Amino acid sequence: MKKNEIYGYEPLVDDLKELIHKKQYQVIKLINSETINLYWEIGEEIYRQQQEKGWGKSIVQVLSVELQKEFPGAKGYSAANLWRMRNFYLTYRNSEKLAPMVREISWSNNIIIMEKCKDDLQREFYIQMTKRYGWTKRILTNFVEAQTYEKYLLNQTNFDLVLPVEQRVQAKLAVKDEYTFDFAELSPEYSEHELEMQLVNNIRAFLIEMGGDYTYIGNQYHLMAGNRDLYIDLLLFHRRLRSLIAIELKIGEFEAEYAGKMQLYLSALDEQVKLADENPSIGIIICKSKDKTYVEYALKNSNSPIGVATYKLRNTLPEDMKAMLPEPEEIAKRLKIFEE
Repeated sequence: MKKNEIYGYEPLVDDLKELIHKKQYQVIKLINSETINLYWEIGEEIYRQQQEKGWGKSIVQVLSVELQKEFPGAKGYSAANLWRMRNFYLTYRNSEKLAPMVREISWSNNIIIMEKCKDDLQREFYIQMTKRYGWTKRILTNFVEAQTYEKYLLNQTNFDLVLPVEQRVQAKLAVKDEYTFDFAELSPEYSEHELEMQLVNNIRAFLIEMGGDYTYIGNQYHLMAGNRDLYIDLLLFHRRLRSLIAIELKIGEFEAEYAGKMQLYLSALDEQVKLADENPSIGIIICKSKDKTYVEYALKNSNSPIGVATYKLRNTLPEDMKAMLPEPEEIAKRLKIFEE
């Protein structure tokens, strides 16, 4: 061996790379937190001076001009953004819970949540989701516009009972309460097979409607249970959950026996198809309609993770969606799962 040759240094390189990445991330978090602190204090000072001196909204235009003179090239001091800082302070100044949390996400995401959400419970949901899953501005906007908060609260699953804590939230986000198949061209008296084939023939639109993290495996997926043939209408895979997703389509109202049949499918999938490093398979029963109380009873004693959803053929939101949401106390209770 030559005098200057060094061997076995690769693990040290890997350790140093990991250390650098970790410190870089901590620096970014610190910078973001300090930026939000600065914007909070600017907003507080603007509001305080307005209250003392009776200034209106026009003061932010004057401040914007002066600040941009002092800090040429610095972003963030437009009149619109200064007004957002004021509103940001007013929105969260009385919330002991949310005030610290807003420091943990970016200013652009804070703006979306502040301006598009109606109350603190809704804001808490999107702040927690953004923190946990690292949602970008675009992804957050899409989730807010898709009314993910409302659908998360309305969806019916038994995930809280059968899935570990680390999977529950992501699994609930993966199952909507209602799907829109407005791309499907169906006859007036369509069958379940016709609906299935329309989803398969429009697979890209179907997967987008399902939520974007799904991949298609097959339809009428064949399994054996002893000497009996089983056929799953649609079999997907969810990349974030790392779970097989079995979908059963029904063109009528939900019936309790559908849950029993889905449990059979999931047991067979876990035993015959699931890989060792994958999580338990999940079932989604998509019906034309459902009785929510009846669904709750049907899923209560199931040992397999199952969600029950409905579908519609055109993109309109139910007028009574808001009335169907839980009471604020119940929503706050459900949001506690993010703190676990």
